Amino acid sequence: MIQLPEYAMTGVHGKSRQIKRLTSSLFLALAAVLLIVTKPAVAFQVQVSPTSPQLGDTISVVISGVNSGDSQPTVTMGGKNYPLFSVGGDRYRALIPTTPLDQPGAKSIQISNGSKQSNVSVQLRDRRFPTQSIWLPPDSAGRRGTDYEFDRVDEFKRIVTPERHWNGPFLRPSSGEVTTIYGVRRYYNGEFAPNYYHRGVDYAAPTGSPVIAPAAGRVVLVGRESQGFEIHGDTIGIDHGQGVTSIFLHLSRIDVQEGQMVTAGQTIGAIGSTGASTGPHLHWGLYVHGQSVDPVPWRFDGIE
Repeated sequence: MIQLPEYAMTGVHGKSRQIKRLTSSLFLALAAVLLIVTKPAVAFQVQVSPTSPQLGDTISVVISGVNSGDSQPTVTMGGKNYPLFSVGGDRYRALIPTTPLDQPGAKSIQISNGSKQSNVSVQLRDRRFPTQSIWLPPDSAGRRGTDYEFDRVDEFKRIVTPERHWNGPFLRPSSGEVTTIYGVRRYYNGEFAPNYYHRGVDYAAPTGSPVIAPAAGRVVLVGRESQGFEIHGDTIGIDHGQGVTSIFLHLSRIDVQEGQMVTAGQTIGAIGSTGASTGPHLHWGLYVHGQSVDPVPWRFDGIE
């Protein structure tokens, strides 16, 4: 209920003019409220890279136009939410992993915080991955791994910490020759491994050759064959921050300990053939939110 103010004018015509002015003001106020209520949500400014991703790529989604008073936006693709982290000012970034097991085609990315929303479509390109046959010696072929090592590695892959430790492109962790690229499908001792793809890059080099950290981070996993890491062998896991992690397998020596911060290029261990291995080599796996992605774009293009 609106209470009309008292007026000094006493004449009928004066009261009429005041009522008309008041009615006009009320209509203007209601119109302004109506505009506010029906004003469409303002869309975020969204930049997606690479613009034409292929299977195995990490998709970077940078959002601009996030005000300090806004609620935290959400980024969703394929029904899964991905965390956003500030990259300065009103800009936030989410990283979305893709793998060889994903279906290529049009993918919709939704960004929303209730008052603002944007929908972006990206075309995820198909990619051919080679097939490889691996013959493991009897002592390796019979290994099934332990619950201890699988639990530790699974826990490691789920790590998401807010601080970003890496800066610029990742370094090559070994100077050895690349023997197996990312995404290769495999037959083990003549039997095809369904839903398997090579989750990393293999570098062959003599036992004892140095392994370096490709980027800065915190060592959060140290596993040893003698402690139950039957498949992975002597292992190091580094948290680079914001859901990005590196794992290094089959080492002959470990030079770091859990909780230690390492810098890009720092020696962390040495190449070996521990665990399920056919010979001295390093397996480097790069994970984003628990999914194995191709490390090559991170080495050559980098993701800021």
